[in-house]
Amino acid sequence: MRRIVAEPRADWQRKVEEAGLVWHTGAEPYWDESAFYEFTAKEIDVLEAATNELEKMTLAAAQHVIDHRLYSKMGIPDAAIPLIESSWEAEPPSLYGRFDLSYDGINPPKLLEYNADTPTSLLEAAVVQWYWLQDVFPKRDQFNSLHERLIALWKELTPYLPGGRIDFCSMDDLEDGMTVTYLQDTAQQAGLVASSFPIDEIGWDGRSFVGPDDRPLGAIFKLYPWEWMVREEFGKHLGTAGTLWMEPPWKMLLSNKGILPILWQLYPRHPYLLEASFDGPGLMMSWVKKPMLGREGANITVHQPGKDLETGGDYGGEGFVYQQMAHLKSFDGKYPVLGSWLIGHEEGNAAGGMGVREADGPITTNTSRFVPHVFD
Repeated sequence: MRRIVAEPRADWQRKVEEAGLVWHTGAEPYWDESAFYEFTAKEIDVLEAATNELEKMTLAAAQHVIDHRLYSKMGIPDAAIPLIESSWEAEPPSLYGRFDLSYDGINPPKLLEYNADTPTSLLEAAVVQWYWLQDVFPKRDQFNSLHERLIALWKELTPYLPGGRIDFCSMDDLEDGMTVTYLQDTAQQAGLVASSFPIDEIGWDGRSFVGPDDRPLGAIFKLYPWEWMVREEFGKHLGTAGTLWMEPPWKMLLSNKGILPILWQLYPRHPYLLEASFDGPGLMMSWVKKPMLGREGANITVHQPGKDLETGGDYGGEGFVYQQMAHLKSFDGKYPVLGSWLIGHEEGNAAGGMGVREADGPITTNTSRFVPHVFD
C-alpha cells in the first residue's frame, strides 16, 4: 500500500462533473486526483476477506441484539422495536452498506464503524474513480465491481418490488440527491421503473404513503436515517402501511455505533475489531469517544495521553461508545480511511469495491478528500 503523487488529468473538473460529481470542490477540493493509492493484489484479497467476514459478524451481532433485547443499551426508542423485529423476520430486500476500515498494508484491517443505513460516496467509488482509472491506467485494475453488482442485484430484487417499480427519495441536498439519482439509474438499467423526489414530498393519505403525484408507494429507497424517520410525525404509520422500505428498519441496529461494543463482546480480540465499550475507556490508553448516532466526524473526542482532540456538532443525545484508537498510518502526512462496500448480503460474497478518503488528521469528516486507487 503506497500513496503516489500524480498529475491531475487536463480538464478533470469537467470530466468528473460529466460522471455526476458536481460537488468536487468546496472550500477545499473534495475529489483529489493529485495522488492515488496503490495496492497489491494480496492486499486487496485481505480487504475483501475482512469485509466478507465482518458482514457475517455484524449480522450475528444484530441477531444477538434482538435475542437479548439490547435496544435501550443502544438508545433505540421503543417505537422502533416492532419495525426492527418484523423486518428482521421478514427479510425484505437490502441494497448496500459501507464498512470504514483503518489499514496500513501490514496489519489486519480494523473496523472503525459501519455505515449500514445511509452511506454516501457511492458515486465516487463506483463510477468517478473508475473513469479516472480508464483515462490514466487503462491496463491496471481497481477493487471496484460496484456498478455491475448494483444492476445485478436490482434484477434479483425485481420480484420483491410491487409492479417492478422502486422510487427514490432523499433530503433536498446536492450530494444525497446525486447519490439517489445514480441509484435510480442503476435500477433503470436493470429494467425497473423508477423515479426520485425529495423526501418531504412523501405524503400520507390515511391508508398508505403516497408520492408527490398522490400515487401509493409500493417500494421506496430512502437516503434518510431511520432514527429520524421513527421520531417524525408520520413515523407512527411506518408499521401499518404496506410500503416496502429500503434500507429495511433492521439496519438501525448496524448503523448505530452501539454495535461496536456488542461486536467486541461477541468476538473479543478479533483481529478485525478494536476494543469498544459502552461504559467508558477502562484500561484503554488511547481511545475515541463516538456518539452512537453521530455522522461525518461530529462530536468526536480523540484521547491520547496528555492530549485531547474534539469536534463540535449536535449529536450525542442517545449516548456514546468508547473505542480503542486505531493506528492510522500517515502517508505523506495524510490519514486514509478505506470505505469497503457491501452489495447485498450474500454470505462470503458481499464485498464489491472500495473508496479511499484521506484527511489531514486522525478524524475523517465530510470534507475529507476522496482519492482514487489502483492495484496490480
